[in-house]
Amino acid sequence: MSFERVFSGAPWEAKVSYCRAVRAGHHVYVSGSAPITNEGTVYAPGDAEAQAARCLEIIEEALRKLGLDRRAIVRTRMFVTDIDRWEAFGRAHGAFFAACPPATSMVQVSRLIDPAMLIEIEADAVALPEQAP
Repeated sequence: MSFERVFSGAPWEAKVSYCRAVRAGHHVYVSGSAPITNEGTVYAPGDAEAQAARCLEIIEEALRKLGLDRRAIVRTRMFVTDIDRWEAFGRAHGAFFAACPPATSMVQVSRLIDPAMLIEIEADAVALPEQAP
């Protein structure tokens, strides 16, 4: 089985020794993606919907490096710091996946790496045989 890893350049990747996504054969696993800007600051502090949308953009950027897009995603996991904002998180998720909804979970956690982060999202994807590396 072949493995392919992609990196986003986030400072945490080197410190913790992980990659943004890893492809193992037809399976793709995208690390928890937090709402950060390209400059490394928290995106849209206080805005649950915007932060969720940003996490999903980061996930799709990683998939594109592997020749895939959101249609390959079969499961997401949303880790949120305030479950009462579920509708805002859900709006972003629903808009992003309107044409290709995956299985999903939303779980409240006590906190994320930065207090301004309201959500972090993981994704699993499956590449079709014709999308093989």
